[in-house]
Amino acid sequence: MSTVTTLGVTGMTCANCVAHVTDDLQQVDGVEHVSIVLNVGGESEATVFSKEPLEEQALRHAVDEAGYAVTSYDLQTDALAAQQAAQAPARQEAHDCACGHDAQPATKTYDPQVPPRR
Repeated sequence: MSTVTTLGVTGMTCANCVAHVTDDLQQVDGVEHVSIVLNVGGESEATVFSKEPLEEQALRHAVDEAGYAVTSYDLQTDALAAQQAAQAPARQEAHDCACGHDAQPATKTYDPQVPPRR
C-alpha cells in the first residue's frame, strides 16, 4: 500500500526552513520521502510518502520540533491506486486515439524535403 500525508505548515520563509522541516519529518519512523512546496507568508505544503499510514501526532511533533506549526492534515491511503484510477480515462483516450483501436487510424505525414534523422 502507498500512503501520502499532506500537512499544511505555517511560518516557513526560506529554503533553510524547508530543510529543517524536511530533516525532522524524515526522522519519523516509516517516512520514505518528503516533498515541500514553500509558500512564503502562507501555508506551505509538506507531502510525506510512506508505505503505511503514519501516526499523525508523530508528524505534528516533528514539524513542531523544527519550529513551525501544522495547520492542516490530510491522509490518503492507497494513493497509488487512487492516482491510477484518476488517470485511467486519459490513458484510455490516448490509447484509442493513437493506435486506431475503436477510432480512425492516426494519419502520418512526411515532408520529402526534410532528410531523416540519424
